[in-house]
Amino acid sequence: MPPEPTSRAAVPLHAYQQRWFLDRSRFKVGMFSRQSGKTWTTTLEIVDDCYVAAVDGRTTRWIILSRGERQAKEAMREGVRLHARAYGMAVHESEYEWRAPSGERYTALEAEVAGSRITALPANPDTARGFSANVFLDEFARHRDSREIWAALFPVVSAGWKLRVTSTPNGKGNKFYELMTDRELNSIWSRHQVDIHQAVAEGLPRDVAALKAGLNDDELWRQEYELEWLDEASSWLSFDLINACEHDDAGDPARYGGGPVYIGNDIARRRHLWVAWALELVGDVAWTREITALRGQTFKAQDLALDRLVQRYHPRKVAMDQTGMGEKPVEDATDRYGAHVVEGVVFSAARQLDLATALKTRFEDRTIRIPRGDRALRADLHAVKKMAGPTGHPRLVVDEGGESAGGGHADRFWAAALAAGAAAGGVLPVDYATAGPRESLDALDDYLGEPEYHGGGVRRRASVAEYVRRMGYI
Repeated sequence: MPPEPTSRAAVPLHAYQQRWFLDRSRFKVGMFSRQSGKTWTTTLEIVDDCYVAAVDGRTTRWIILSRGERQAKEAMREGVRLHARAYGMAVHESEYEWRAPSGERYTALEAEVAGSRITALPANPDTARGFSANVFLDEFARHRDSREIWAALFPVVSAGWKLRVTSTPNGKGNKFYELMTDRELNSIWSRHQVDIHQAVAEGLPRDVAALKAGLNDDELWRQEYELEWLDEASSWLSFDLINACEHDDAGDPARYGGGPVYIGNDIARRRHLWVAWALELVGDVAWTREITALRGQTFKAQDLALDRLVQRYHPRKVAMDQTGMGEKPVEDATDRYGAHVVEGVVFSAARQLDLATALKTRFEDRTIRIPRGDRALRADLHAVKKMAGPTGHPRLVVDEGGESAGGGHADRFWAAALAAGAAAGGVLPVDYATAGPRESLDALDDYLGEPEYHGGGVRRRASVAEYVRRMGYI
């Protein structure tokens, strides 16, 4: 039997840290809140393992793989070095250039503790190879190429070595998510999970309210401190894209400079939001000038709100959601502003994808500016996810069963997409073309949307010719 860990660490620990420290399962994974000491506690376990090995007349070997060189140095110098001193063990440190099997060179930090060696390196598939040792993957959810690292790493620990994995969540598109959630691994992995509330309840000295107020970002708080799986990988607009296009001057109507304006209008009456989004083109950049959101307002109030925007900006185009209850608002707006201004858009799956792509292209090209620090807006923009449909084609859905954290149904997203589509000329014309017998192609039905029946004939809101052209058949 291997020696037991010291029953009491050489440094004081909170209850959740003590549980993690004393758990010497071969495979152990922990999802911990930020600022809860996960790296600090795991490096303490590593030093304790070196101590137990020395008492038993053995040596051991540990590899620490961190998300970058800076984090590797912190783990070594602010963890291993301090803990070794607390145990009264001398530490001999060195820094050298380590050459991977591929030939790439990396800076490695190494500490010799009571005859055992601990090496810290930045994590990548190269550095995960070439060792036979116990391994600590620090902040694994944030390692680039986590799956490739995992494939390269596992043979390293195959000869009975231990594996430690810690992180905060970082979406669902990485290996850490699988380690924490795959039920088939329940009998293999020892799992620990501690959010900020549990950590504070068990002794961590943190002011939760002050931390949350200081962070001032609901999405980051939920992910980094409350350990929610925010699926960044499937989000149509990632937080990185959203952050990159925020600007202090966006959303201020007073900054309207007289350029061409395009308005997107997502229609709703009761449960969801009615949203009108005005974009002004300044060169090739679409500046958000105003976003109006109404909940539970009468159609008259909605008409007045749209009238105010039209009178202020004299838009080139007002793209309106004509789906369902949108028929009458579009008809009324056309009477007021003219058919050359108002464009009704029926939200078929293909039409939604077209509009969402127009919006995403602007975010990716950094040619849109949105207000900074608007939490509801950020939540709506991030709420739309891309999923594979039954036929394998992508479809867009709203996260959390259709309700975004911004209090809507991604309504602000769709208003922005309508405006971006109109600005790009991407909103297809309303072309009432008489169709023959009902088409059998699901893709065609999806693109054309739900049929409308007039006088016994079927008329659709896009022409078959337009569909064939866009799909590349001619």
